[in-house]
Amino acid sequence: MFAFRPFRFMALQTWFWAIAFALSNAALTSGQTPPSVFGYNDFTAQAKIDAEFLPVPDASLAGQELKFLTAQPHLASTPEDHETALYVARKFRAAGLETEIVPYKVLMNQPRKVSIEAHSDDGGLLVIGPSWEHVSDDAFQDDSRIVMPFAGSSGSGDVTGEVVYANYGRLEDFDKLARDGVDLHGKVVLVRYGANFRGVKVYLAEQRGAIGVLIYSDPQDDGYFQGDPYPNGPWRPDTGVQRGSVQYLFKYPGDPETPGVASTLDLPDSARLDPLKTGNQPSIIAIPISSHDAAPILRALKGPTVPKGWQGALPFSYHTGGSGAFTGVTVHLVSDQDYELRIIWDVIGKVRGSQFPQDWVIVGNHRDAWVYGAADPCSGTAAMLEAVHGIGSLLKQGWRPKRTILFASWDAEEEGLIGSTEWVEQHGHALDHAVAYFNTDVAVTGSEFGAEAVPSLKQFLREVAQQVPSPQGGSVYMHWKLDSGSENRESNSLRGSKSGIDNLGEAPVGDLGSGSDYTPFFQHAGVPSTDIGSRGSYGVYHSVFDDYTWFIQNADPTFEYLQEIARVLGLEALHMADADVLPYDYVAYARAINASLDAARHKAAARSIDFSAAQSAGARFMRAAEAARMLQTNLQGKSQAELMRFNTILRQTENQFLSQAGLPNRPWYKHLIYAPGEYSGYAAAVIPGVNEALDARNTDLAAQQLALLTQALNRAAGMLEQAR
Repeated sequence: MFAFRPFRFMALQTWFWAIAFALSNAALTSGQTPPSVFGYNDFTAQAKIDAEFLPVPDASLAGQELKFLTAQPHLASTPEDHETALYVARKFRAAGLETEIVPYKVLMNQPRKVSIEAHSDDGGLLVIGPSWEHVSDDAFQDDSRIVMPFAGSSGSGDVTGEVVYANYGRLEDFDKLARDGVDLHGKVVLVRYGANFRGVKVYLAEQRGAIGVLIYSDPQDDGYFQGDPYPNGPWRPDTGVQRGSVQYLFKYPGDPETPGVASTLDLPDSARLDPLKTGNQPSIIAIPISSHDAAPILRALKGPTVPKGWQGALPFSYHTGGSGAFTGVTVHLVSDQDYELRIIWDVIGKVRGSQFPQDWVIVGNHRDAWVYGAADPCSGTAAMLEAVHGIGSLLKQGWRPKRTILFASWDAEEEGLIGSTEWVEQHGHALDHAVAYFNTDVAVTGSEFGAEAVPSLKQFLREVAQQVPSPQGGSVYMHWKLDSGSENRESNSLRGSKSGIDNLGEAPVGDLGSGSDYTPFFQHAGVPSTDIGSRGSYGVYHSVFDDYTWFIQNADPTFEYLQEIARVLGLEALHMADADVLPYDYVAYARAINASLDAARHKAAARSIDFSAAQSAGARFMRAAEAARMLQTNLQGKSQAELMRFNTILRQTENQFLSQAGLPNRPWYKHLIYAPGEYSGYAAAVIPGVNEALDARNTDLAAQQLALLTQALNRAAGMLEQAR
């Protein structure tokens, strides 16, 4: 109910709450007992720094920054994208950060021509498109620089085939069609957005012999079935199209020609690989379309009525097509994609650490957008700039962090996490010392805070949220927990997944899947990571309508939630940079791993796989984690040298979960505990090597992966045991 309070009351309440926070922290100077915060021997000094930081991130300035960033379409590698890089660099430098713009040369496509023409079985014309995105009233929709809806990484071609409807394009959907005798060879598959990553839909269709994929947004999922469409509400209008990359992200992200190698400007052409041979790119056509264009096709399809759960919200009965002589619809697709090596620009701002400059705390958000990108990603950029504003204020007062803080504005995230991946691949050895990566992407679409993280940082996030005022009064944490409900329901995130194992009555923090820039840091380089945002009704994702007008009408008209995210990001960076001992909760990590091992053992019950060694390793890791936790909470008398050694052990423990061989069939993913699911793409797969082998009924591979996991758990336990 708080979200609907009048603005003046909310603003006044927020002002009083901020004053109360400042007074509470200022009281520490008069001898009041400081709060106990994990990672600090004495939080008094940090509380004073927090009190200086929290009032600085400014809602109105965040709104101004958002307005500039969304003033024009800025697809990655375009001149407008470069203008946003220069703007962010100016802001970083004004705050006192050492700033550089880092270019990379990467393979990306832009459309020369995309078209669809659909006919019914009697030859009648159903669709000529794609239709242009348009509503009755939007100030931004007619900009001539808007690139037509297209799919990043789509193949090029000119094909004609019969249409088959495959629901969400999940593995189980394609398997259902196969059981029903529907052969997809030479067909065009029509799928709706949702349930998995769009690239997985294309991946499965290509495996089954399809020649093309049409992906549409059903009103049931993000249109009128959910509420009023834009411009009358936040949901997708019928002409709205969700653009997006169909790169096989679950194989590897980044420049498709340089897996594992940074695509710097001086990289020789001889170092580049054929992406169609490395498994990262589809060879078939993929085209995103609106429900306006999908409706005539779906209405004309014949064949069986769809199975239970496949019916969307369009006002007629859905059929699958694909059975018998008359499927109902034939479609002609043209996709002429211009693939070139294009320049992108990351912006990096640095605050050098005073004691441990080699230890990096990294805060990141991407900057490029499919069109205007007000929520995705510009809300995150505006929030990050205000966190930088707060850090800059501290720098002007003479403060310096113990560890180095880096702020990063990534480019070409939308095409496949390219800017962040290339930077990680360039700085691999240095990242062995990076103590955390803090991400925000779609930072604000509404008032409900949500987060995903590695288990060792979930409680860290909760403690930070307890110290940040909410626009609704009270703390961010208080409303986060209230919004989640008593059952700790899953946060409404575009990415990540639910994990109830380590919530234990607290505000829920999900597991990191993929689809944003934490992926290369965590799942390739082993840097402990978090991802935060404030969620709401968001139907215009990746469309032309994700613009400034939509944002101020539906997401955050007073920009107070941008301010909230700026404060959370800033405190994450400050606390991690200055903590006496790294605040990693390995007990929570061990609990999550052991629960996943138990679940996998039950899944494998009918197979001859011995889990006893893995469970013993998990128990050993838990004992080591509990002992480390005792040391982390008793820092009295520890010398600087002892703390440095302990912190090195804590950081290197995470690295023990990496396998240089990587996961089966996708070696770029090194993390044995968390990875994006091969058939989900966004959602996290926990102990993926074991579970995916079990799902594939490959007992030998499951046993092999279980042995590797056992070794990793023993390595991690052995590392923590060195702290005794």
